[in-house]
Amino acid sequence: MEAYLDHAATTPVFPQVREVMDRVMGEDYGNPSSKHTKGMVAEQYVKEAKEEIGKALKCQPGEIIFTSGGTEANNMALIGTAMANRREGKHIVTTRIEHASVHEPLAYLEELGYRVTYLPVEPDGRVTPEAVEQAVGEDTILVSVMYVNNEVGSVQPIGEIGDMLHRINPKILFHVDGIQAFGKMRIHPKKLGIDLLSVSGHKFHGPKGIGFLYVRDGVKIHPILFGGGQQKGMRSGTENVPGIAGLKVAVEMIFQEHQRKRENLFARKRQLVSGLEELEGVTVHALEGVPLEETAPHIVSAGFAGIRSEVMLHALAQEGVYVSSGSACSSNHPDLSGTLQAIGVGQDLLDATLRFSFSVNTTEEEVAHALDGVGRLLPALRRFTRH
Repeated sequence: MEAYLDHAATTPVFPQVREVMDRVMGEDYGNPSSKHTKGMVAEQYVKEAKEEIGKALKCQPGEIIFTSGGTEANNMALIGTAMANRREGKHIVTTRIEHASVHEPLAYLEELGYRVTYLPVEPDGRVTPEAVEQAVGEDTILVSVMYVNNEVGSVQPIGEIGDMLHRINPKILFHVDGIQAFGKMRIHPKKLGIDLLSVSGHKFHGPKGIGFLYVRDGVKIHPILFGGGQQKGMRSGTENVPGIAGLKVAVEMIFQEHQRKRENLFARKRQLVSGLEELEGVTVHALEGVPLEETAPHIVSAGFAGIRSEVMLHALAQEGVYVSSGSACSSNHPDLSGTLQAIGVGQDLLDATLRFSFSVNTTEEEVAHALDGVGRLLPALRRFTRH
């Protein structure tokens, strides 16, 4: 039996997503900028996708810009708004637990003379609205806080931060990396005070290579890609129509019976956490003092004392259990997890932690298989671990 528990890295597409993408690539393959019938058919796919996303976010279709995924969306949000608003100030506020696709663009902006404040988080992996309020000043132009942390599953108080920012200075833009949150919870940017929201399709059973950035109407943002002037000049390049069509179907499907899907995810999380906590020398991160229902329903981070994460990961893979040793993207950054360090994880567990993550299709049997594998491997691997 196999148990794929690495859905925070990527998800398999829904069969209906694959079907519509195949149709677009094989039959409706026109360029949406073309004026003939094939182009008009392709343009309709783009239009319908924006409408579906607009319905999910309760926003206008014109506030959606399609991107190649979450990384581009984050880069566009951060670099684009910083460039467009540099006369207003050059100060940006973020947290220490953001994804590399936020930290790296901010590091680039620091090289250009912008000042970035990196806020600490509590042991539960959450930043406090009070910390954000204390950090912003007259020259602050942007605050960027992820909705759900991709490593430990902590959920940030986005609504409280949004309310606070718009109360003290409505000119400060609020960017939210919603890549691990979209599809797991309902996000209504206007209600939450979000000005920019990044989303990636392959995290909720859509295709890889497609995502979008919500940009609230009226927000000034410079394009970071130039060329043919597609998408109102905000993101040049021929639209990825097969990906956009697949994304539309994934958005529609992920929110069908949404509450039931969330309850199933939490049931699998509860099952895994309960099983892991029964094992000797296992620590589940970012859950102490936090109700399970206030965390992301699909991510569990656990440390295994005395066993390097890579060793445990490969041993589990031999059992047909697929997990990750942190963010999939962080495999290109060999340093120890900044998120785990930020929440105060001990040195002994920084390189002994695995991430388990579920999808709406994860079964009770898969989680049981994973727990069985972990339970059998722990004592065996510890016997061979050098101390």
